[in-house]
Amino acid sequence: MASSVQSDPIAEILRGAKTIAVVGLSDNPLRPSHGVAAYLQSHGYRIIPVNPQLHGDTVEGERAYDRLADIPKDERVDFVDVFRRGQFLDAVVDDALAAGMTAIWFQLGLGNVAAAERAEAAGMRVVWDRCTAIEHRRLRREA
Repeated sequence: MASSVQSDPIAEILRGAKTIAVVGLSDNPLRPSHGVAAYLQSHGYRIIPVNPQLHGDTVEGERAYDRLADIPKDERVDFVDVFRRGQFLDAVVDDALAAGMTAIWFQLGLGNVAAAERAEAAGMRVVWDRCTAIEHRRLRREA
C-alpha cells in the first residue's frame, strides 16, 4: 500500500490522473462522496459515478454506471475512488480487477484491509485510508 519510501505514490496517482471512477458516489450533496467528487471536478478531474442505485442517472453532469465493468472500454479511468463500507470492498476489488483498473483508492475508515491487500497482490496500485480531497489539498499547498 502507499508508502513514501522513495516516491510519493499518492502524488503520482493524483498528478497522473484525469478521470476518476467514484464507487459509491451519492447524488445527495450532503454525503462525503458527493462533496469529494464535486471538489475533484472543480480542480479539473473528470468524475465517473458508479452506484447501482443511480442506474443511468446523471450526477455532477456525468452518467452513472452500476459497476466499474459497465463503464465503456473506450473511457480511460485512471483510478477508482471508493466510498463503500468495508463489507462491500471485496466485491469492489473484484469488479475493479474484472474491469482492468490499475489503481484503487480506499477512502478514510473503510475497515477492510484484506481487500486492499488483495488488490495490491493482484498488481493494482493501492492507496488506503486516505481522502482524495485532503491529499489533493496537501499537494497544492506543497507545490
